[in-house]
Amino acid sequence: MEIEIATIGGYEEVGRQMTAVRAGDDVVIFDMGLNLSQVLIHDNVETERMHSLDLIDMGAIPDDRIMSDLEGDVQAIVPTHGHLDHIGAISKLAHRYNAPVVATPFTIELVKQQIEGEQKFGVENDLIKMDAGETMSIGDSGKVELEFVNVTHSIIDAINPVLHTPEGAVVYGLDKRMDHTPVIGDPIDMKRFREIGREGEGVLCYIEDCTNANKKGRTPSENVAREHLRDVLYSMEDYDGGIVATTFSSHIARVTSLVEFAKDIGRQPVLLGRSMEKYSGTAERLDFVDFPEDLGMFGHRKSVDRTFKRIMNEGKEDYLPVVTGHQGEPRAMLTRMARGETPYELDDGDKVVFSARVIPEPTNEGQRYQAEKLLGMQGARIYDDIHVSGHLNQEGHYEMLDALQPQHIIPAHQDLKGFSGYVNLCESEGYQVGRDVHVTRNGNLIQLVD
Repeated sequence: MEIEIATIGGYEEVGRQMTAVRAGDDVVIFDMGLNLSQVLIHDNVETERMHSLDLIDMGAIPDDRIMSDLEGDVQAIVPTHGHLDHIGAISKLAHRYNAPVVATPFTIELVKQQIEGEQKFGVENDLIKMDAGETMSIGDSGKVELEFVNVTHSIIDAINPVLHTPEGAVVYGLDKRMDHTPVIGDPIDMKRFREIGREGEGVLCYIEDCTNANKKGRTPSENVAREHLRDVLYSMEDYDGGIVATTFSSHIARVTSLVEFAKDIGRQPVLLGRSMEKYSGTAERLDFVDFPEDLGMFGHRKSVDRTFKRIMNEGKEDYLPVVTGHQGEPRAMLTRMARGETPYELDDGDKVVFSARVIPEPTNEGQRYQAEKLLGMQGARIYDDIHVSGHLNQEGHYEMLDALQPQHIIPAHQDLKGFSGYVNLCESEGYQVGRDVHVTRNGNLIQLVD
């Protein structure tokens, strides 16, 4: 059976992930993501109102024209998790393919919300829920099967999909960290990865996220960030001024910890910002979390400002707002607070807790720098980088290679500079660029089996 891989997006940048695997006549697409940086540099862009061709020209979503060179029918579109760099282009591209979107329940719900907000295209693809540990047949041959393997990441309900073919398995390894003690959900299923590496024909190809491949050691568990956050907030228990926290809205485990620790230090948590309300509200509706009944979530700007007024009237010392804006995004809540555009007034000595790292990309770094400067000008004291990454460091990569023992490897989720650490790591394990390590670019085809 012929096996061919199209590297469509995410091979020249972090973002707009999209990869297609053809096994005989059957094609499966993994991820359809947005490049957030390309959107952020165009102020006031509303992607839901834009045509896909304009977004492709901007470099915001994958250029999927290479799909016409794949001689097969798309049988499924499979996003690995609910981050926008993996699902953000589904509402723009999925309607081109007569195939269902297959994902875990939390991811499917986020995809559904993306589609409902789409104002340019009618997306009518079926949405199929599949849990980690389950499989489904692909195509009519009976020879190709899709499996979801549970992984841990900075968003709940993440998986690595595996396409089983007669020539061996294709493992799509974006995005994960090796967390054996997660705050929410099950640990990464390393037992299953080891089994896949030794079943049948083994692993034909492993497509891997290279985000932290230049970082030594292993990525800490989310429990490490949780305890760091606990220590920081408990140290503020006697402070009688304002405390504000920000983190990734999609990081439900981190938001849960913030809510819990706010209560512990005698403050009422409140979640503010559209994406904060979206992700946490969705997680609560699907019973992934059980927030306190009195937890307020407000996304609309007028509702947020009313909440800020209430906090100022009743006393900042009684509340802990958890807000959007950890990257200094211009329209996010924290940035508006830093510019003095909300009823919430920052005073000298007030605490701002960034439970997130700056995404290492010039646009984000510049916006975050500006936001911190503005906060500092208002007298705020900043607590930075209370966070652990959602991606594998070097030791995690070594462990995955040992578990899977793949015949071929394709680095992804970076640019050429970002690939370098992972390529060196692979070569130290006996692989070789040009032979079984395929460094590629967006829009390329890689023939693995003729």
